[in-house]
Amino acid sequence: MEIDVMKIARLSRIKVTEDELAHFQKEMQNMINMVEKLPDIPVASLAPDKDHPMGLRKDEIQRSLRRDEVLQNAPETEAGCFVVPNVMD
Repeated sequence: MEIDVMKIARLSRIKVTEDELAHFQKEMQNMINMVEKLPDIPVASLAPDKDHPMGLRKDEIQRSLRRDEVLQNAPETEAGCFVVPNVMD
């Protein structure tokens, strides 16, 4: 299986130099090979049984905090909201 590292890098918005290309190609191929070696797990073995029941919790109305209670420990607020640093330019 041929892996297009440059396409993955472009989609991920990661710069990959020509020097790094061979290294990442090898690493990604190693990951694919490792996953291909994993055994197939039958779907039936993932289903819940009586000894290990799985289910969703009941959707029950619970008391929630008032906005002023939530914001009281925030280092900075504005217009009833948290102020956080910009993460994008």
